[in-house]
Amino acid sequence: MAHHTNYNLDQKFDFTAAAKKAIFIVGGIGALLLFIGILLPVLGVGADHAVHHGETGTHDAFHWTQRLFANLWINNVYFIGIGIIGVFFFAIQYAAQAGWSAGLLRVMISFGYWLPVGAIIMIVSFFIVNHDIFHWTHSYIFDANSPEFDRIINNKGNYFYWPMEKGSFPIFYIVRMFAFLGLWIFFFFKLKNLSFQEDLNGGVGYWYTIRKWAAIFLVVFAVTSSISAWDWVMSIDTHWFSTLFGWYVFSSWFVAGLSAMTLVAIFLRERGYLLMVNENHIHDMGKFIFAFSIFWTYLWFSQFLLIYYANIPEESIYFVERLRSDIYSPILFLNIGLNFVLPFFVLMTRDAKRHTIFLKVVCSFIIFGHWVDFFLMVQPGTIGQNGGIGFMEIGMFLVFASAVAFVVLTGLSKNLLVAKNNPMLEESYHHHI
Repeated sequence: MAHHTNYNLDQKFDFTAAAKKAIFIVGGIGALLLFIGILLPVLGVGADHAVHHGETGTHDAFHWTQRLFANLWINNVYFIGIGIIGVFFFAIQYAAQAGWSAGLLRVMISFGYWLPVGAIIMIVSFFIVNHDIFHWTHSYIFDANSPEFDRIINNKGNYFYWPMEKGSFPIFYIVRMFAFLGLWIFFFFKLKNLSFQEDLNGGVGYWYTIRKWAAIFLVVFAVTSSISAWDWVMSIDTHWFSTLFGWYVFSSWFVAGLSAMTLVAIFLRERGYLLMVNENHIHDMGKFIFAFSIFWTYLWFSQFLLIYYANIPEESIYFVERLRSDIYSPILFLNIGLNFVLPFFVLMTRDAKRHTIFLKVVCSFIIFGHWVDFFLMVQPGTIGQNGGIGFMEIGMFLVFASAVAFVVLTGLSKNLLVAKNNPMLEESYHHHI
């Protein structure tokens, strides 16, 4: 492979002070907006409709902390999804024996660095926010003598509380959360470490070992990603259910994750790294984003259409809450515009997928667009008509996004940028579409 020495396979990413400063500035702006978003309701600005429609009984007064907690949960779930999608896409390359992507493997796996951080934030925040986010955590719902007794949620109670008494401590739910996050972190470290050992020792054996672990991970991920979507998002609207919700959340995570990986790859190329990654590889990433944006739309439409024409009250309430609301209805159309119309029309041509300026714009919009998607899954069911996208939402999003960028790029700078002993590198060099 002597004729490829000009690619400098021993390159390491230097996470410069300037790049860190840019990320800290974005995070700082986010923190400032978040602070303003908290300050306004504390000072009583815009608190004229302080009635919380989502719950009955003793919880009528709406408090700004509920909106803060809802935001914390949206960003938690969203960014942990982007983290695990990096590991998932890395595993897919090995399971599919793909050669084109060999130069991008390190970019993919680096998103897993967010998982341990995100897992800690998620577990801690669950214990803080659970009563404000998850209606099923209130014990009076399971008390047959209580006026707030809810037969439907009571029937679902074992899913959260087994083997303990319903309404006590959701041990089954929390065990699942620890198990899923623990498994994802385990597989991230396993795949990452094997990939780095391949750099040191070479040989085809590592590729086969990674492929084996990748295959195991994909089976685990198929189950855990679906159940985590029910646990962390669908259980917010406890009465409502959708049989393709796991797929829907996965598709939203996947498009956002692909967009984030593409942005990092472009960022590195523009700074003189990843010399072996050319417009053909970037084109492929653009094709994935285009294709899975349509897949997301197909699932969105399938879920909507089936619920719409069956018109069963317990199913249709989900869309009624969002479409008939002055707050959420425009955001619902914005969601479709950002996640379907924009990528569909902008990325349709071959050139658009090869010119980084198009991809940078579209990927940035998509990352925000799928955050909007998660916003729509969480906010209406938690804080009813007291929501909206304001200072608090944008601020929290920027804080999380800059934290993820910092953690991912720090992880990326620790080792070689290209898996230099990967047996598929030769195929990746000659990749042309």
